[in-house]
Amino acid sequence: MEMTFLDTAMYLVMALAAGTVLGLLYFWGLRVTVDRLVSTSRPVRLMLSSYALRAGGLLTGFYLIMGGHGERLVALLVGFLLARHTLIRRWGGTATPSR
Repeated sequence: MEMTFLDTAMYLVMALAAGTVLGLLYFWGLRVTVDRLVSTSRPVRLMLSSYALRAGGLLTGFYLIMGGHGERLVALLVGFLLARHTLIRRWGGTATPSR
C-alpha cells in the first residue's frame, strides 16, 4: 500500500512532536543531573551514568520512531532542537557561549 501525502505529513508531525518530547526529557534529565552534582559524593559516576541513560534513551527513541525514514529523522532533530531552544529561553542562559 502506497502512502499518501497526508499519511506522510501525519508521520512527520508525529515525529516532530516525538522529537520535542524526547528533547524535553533529555534536557530535563541534564538539569536534574547538574543540580545534583554539588550534593553527590561521586560526581563522575553521576555524570557518566546520567549521560549514558539520556543518550541511550534518546538514540533508542530516534531509532524506533524514524523507522528507516530519513525525513522522520530530520523531523525528530528539528523537534529536539526546538525543545532545546524553548528550555534555554525558559530557564535562562545563552544558546552560544560568550566570548
